[in-house]
Amino acid sequence: MSRRGRWIVFWLGALGFGVLVVLAVLRMPSFGASSHPYRDLSVPASIGRSSANVVSSLNFDQRALDTLGEETILLGSVVGAASLLRTSRDERERLGDREGRTLEATKLLGYLLLPLTLVAGLDVVAHGHLTPGGGFQGGVVLATGIHLLYVAGSYRALRRLRPLSWYKLSEAFAAGAFVVLGLIGLLLAGAFLLNVLPYGTYGDLFSSGTVLMLNVAVGAEVASGVVVLLAQFLGQALSVREVE
Repeated sequence: MSRRGRWIVFWLGALGFGVLVVLAVLRMPSFGASSHPYRDLSVPASIGRSSANVVSSLNFDQRALDTLGEETILLGSVVGAASLLRTSRDERERLGDREGRTLEATKLLGYLLLPLTLVAGLDVVAHGHLTPGGGFQGGVVLATGIHLLYVAGSYRALRRLRPLSWYKLSEAFAAGAFVVLGLIGLLLAGAFLLNVLPYGTYGDLFSSGTVLMLNVAVGAEVASGVVVLLAQFLGQALSVREVE
């Protein structure tokens, strides 16, 4: 495409976007008004699907397609970073024989907090449809909790705890599970990512239909993706050496 053609495409898109922004601003409720249509629609919809956490209901039910896009962005970011940080032809991976010195108190605290952090992360994911939290937040807690082993001064132990092949498969499987749940809604009710599973009882662990399942899928995808991403950075910093 020529330079003139690219400018034409840009200005057409910019003009359309500008018109939408102006229309949205003109139709916004006045500041301080008592009308809150988004709240009035989202809260009853969340309660009607037995989801006590309105934010999770928005993310994984009412706007689940947006969440799929966010999950795909994270997946693409991890793949891109892993591709850029992979070992090149003039590099090789070699882990040093010695590790840095760490205070005994730091080691002890790291080992004690590791299981507690993992349990907390699982709790945030599993109860994301009931209490503040969810798959994104819990996934980050799980991924960073695993790296307490590195903070405790043992990079070798961290490598043994997180075999990357498992986490790569888990990331791909979790991302695919999100799409599969969407296809189930499409097949059963004619709408992609429609909440078609039984809602259960409000406040129970197994409630909210697909909100719980999508929360778990996102938690697994985020945790695995962050582990893979941090592994690339740590590998470059600690074990990748230039070929002499």
